[in-house]
Amino acid sequence: MTDFATYPSLKDCPVVISGGASGIGEAMVRAFAAQGARVGFVDIAKEAGENLAAELVAAGQAARFIACDVTDIAAYQAAIARFAEQHGDALVLVNNAAHDQRHQWNEVTPDEWDQRMAVNLKHAFFAIQAVAPGMAKAGRGSVINYGSISWMIMTPSLPIYETAKAAAHGLTRSMARELGRAAIRVNSLVPGAVITQRQLDLWIKPGGLQQIEAQQALSGHVTPDDCARMALFLASDDSKMITGQQFLVDAGWANA
Repeated sequence: MTDFATYPSLKDCPVVISGGASGIGEAMVRAFAAQGARVGFVDIAKEAGENLAAELVAAGQAARFIACDVTDIAAYQAAIARFAEQHGDALVLVNNAAHDQRHQWNEVTPDEWDQRMAVNLKHAFFAIQAVAPGMAKAGRGSVINYGSISWMIMTPSLPIYETAKAAAHGLTRSMARELGRAAIRVNSLVPGAVITQRQLDLWIKPGGLQQIEAQQALSGHVTPDDCARMALFLASDDSKMITGQQFLVDAGWANA
């Protein structure tokens, strides 16, 4: 069994994660909690989130879940404030929540555009707005914005999602400059084809796993845990002089 890194700077560190009840988000909640961090996470999946938090608390780890739709900015910022009351001001923010529902460009309405941008991009900015004052007061902080290689490899039937994910790196670059003098780092974590149950259920067709592997430089498949381990590094003091960058976890698929 492979032994992975432990980051002392993450012990007792307050962390906020969006979309943490399943998939990549769940892997990150588990990974940060295992490091001894104090994890607060939100998701619209109430039962799954409550079950995950209860499991981690029963194991002696610090985790709190609040059911929340991140497109409701007021509710999301209120949840972040509630986490701060229990865990302390967040020193790590992981903007993970997103929705990769396929859609046809010529059928999109203005309302659908706004809704999809809200779930894939808007909440990330306002979460940064909510946590930055506490990070600045502490004199340190790390924000991790989740991107996607989908726009790099021109995946079909995802134009709004890809627009939002390309914009996530613009958000990273701009906020790295805005917040850098307060010792707050902002980076993008860009997954490739991460094999989650959702992807298997909805999008990966028979033979799809073999097609994905053929596009990668490395054999095998990217897992949620692979993404979580990169998030731990970017959150920790080990990466204290890294900001404004994008890190691909894609087994060498995309040409960034």
